Amino acid sequence: MFTLYVSPGACSRASHIALAESGLNYKLHRLKFAEQEQRSQAFLQVNPKGRVPALETEHGVLTETVAILAYVAQLSFNSGTKLAPAEPFEFARMQAFNAYLASTVHVAHAHGRRGYRWADEASSHADMQAKLPANMRDCFRLIEDDFLAGPFVMGEQFTVADGYLFVLSGWLKSDNVDIAEFPRVADHFKRVGARPAVARALAEEAAL
Repeated sequence: MFTLYVSPGACSRASHIALAESGLNYKLHRLKFAEQEQRSQAFLQVNPKGRVPALETEHGVLTETVAILAYVAQLSFNSGTKLAPAEPFEFARMQAFNAYLASTVHVAHAHGRRGYRWADEASSHADMQAKLPANMRDCFRLIEDDFLAGPFVMGEQFTVADGYLFVLSGWLKSDNVDIAEFPRVADHFKRVGARPAVARALAEEAAL
């Protein structure tokens, strides 16, 4: 049994979706960010970074979305769900996409909410917030034009990259970007959102 530490709506949702799709047994542990539970001593013993996601396994704790998604994808081959390409180069391409979401798209989004990570002055935070929609548009224009191979990120096969993109696409509205500007991304968002495992994950988060 895996334990996934989450905050509803956060990037941990991508790992939650991957677990729901995989058929693996898991339970959720919610961290209440409004109460700073992610900075509690109890959680810092799980993940000293003080962030979600964190996945407790029989081997130890994994952190970082890209690592957790790769781990669940590898395990999915044993469960028969196959949430990643088997061919090494294609697996690496999937990982390159996930790394882009983590290192560029998520960071662009965070500049609108957590500018204190990069600057101290309120005026600097305001500049970051003003730039946020343009940065997110640039990110999703690249995804729209160059990174979607077919109905799913990797083409015909649903992979852990699709749940990750679904989560970040869902942030666009709060970033003052209309997802309709990107028709292929919008179609992908609807397609992934209609999957039973995704509906299960969203329902589980809502019940936390």
